Amino acid sequence: MKVHTGESVLSRAVRIFEAFTTDDVALTVSDIARRTGLHLATASRLVAELIEHGFLARDDDRRVRIGMRLWELAVRASPTLSLRDAAMPFMEGVHDVTGHHVQLGVLEGDEVLFLERLSAPGAVINYTRIAGRLPLHVSSSGLVLLAHGAGELRERVLAGPLAGSTRHTPGTPERLRAELADIRRQGYAFCPGYVHEDALGIAAPVRDERGLVVAALAVIVPNDAEARAMVPVVRTAALGVSQTLAASTRGLPVEKPYTFASQAPPRPS
Repeated sequence: MKVHTGESVLSRAVRIFEAFTTDDVALTVSDIARRTGLHLATASRLVAELIEHGFLARDDDRRVRIGMRLWELAVRASPTLSLRDAAMPFMEGVHDVTGHHVQLGVLEGDEVLFLERLSAPGAVINYTRIAGRLPLHVSSSGLVLLAHGAGELRERVLAGPLAGSTRHTPGTPERLRAELADIRRQGYAFCPGYVHEDALGIAAPVRDERGLVVAALAVIVPNDAEARAMVPVVRTAALGVSQTLAASTRGLPVEKPYTFASQAPPRPS
């Protein structure tokens, strides 16, 4: 790890927070020092101060994790809070129909960041998680966001490496460009086996009151012949979230005229 010199205390604190990942939620101070490039004594002092303010917490085994105070402030000030609130009733409706994963993703840099996910025991394999990220060209949510994103973003992703999770992931600029055009034309992404051979993602755009795509609502279901029946369910839910966002922005009463159970075959018992 490269040692940074001449940086502020705030920059060092940010690097400490970034040392934690979804796979490594608890670290020793030595781990933090190694990952950040900070001297052990410096890391220890900063960690102690962050614990004092509640931004970090120490477990009984002396390992350090992100503190509840940081989570509290992040949730309180989150610009995505209204989006999540608008989406949750529709996500719950889709989840009742599918019995598998339903998730909400937004664009963050050149990746899709997942704000929320509903799941169930026995659901199909899914590598995404709340606050997790995936490259835009890999997942159904990412492809929807990329298809409706800025031209500069699309060209940057198309020019970069297109590493695939499976043989089905769009791996060439030509195929990816064609797929993005299909998504814009048909209004949804249908991605069999893109992240895992056994899973299929379907995503549709969520728009704000200006009609701009601000998120993608997706389901991850088994990769089989029945998956196509979920397309109208996902599209209806995404439209419902969009209309809820628009109504709340304009201060109008929110109506929920959509039902999901009538748009898909009953879940197998």
